[in-house]
Amino acid sequence: MSENKTQTLEIQLDEQVAQGSYCNRAIITHSPSEFILDFGAMLPGLNKLRVKNRIVLTPEHAKRLLLTLQENITRYEATMGQIKLHNAPAPMDPFGHKGNA
Repeated sequence: MSENKTQTLEIQLDEQVAQGSYCNRAIITHSPSEFILDFGAMLPGLNKLRVKNRIVLTPEHAKRLLLTLQENITRYEATMGQIKLHNAPAPMDPFGHKGNA
């Protein structure tokens, strides 16, 4: 018989990591074995993105991140209102073609 045990996760943040870093752009690429998320900041009028953080995930963890982020956005919008996207790029279909939405 299996038991449902709740585990407590202790999260440790050093001071520099806890301060975070500003990001207004993200680039996501993938290979068969990993997803690479580059986060950075781009200043207005410049065509140069300075990557501040790179996160490498397995495909399974990338999908878990997607689902967790969607759940949190849903909760946020339920209390704070819909997040509006300004100047958002057209969504792409699974083949990388831009849609009309």
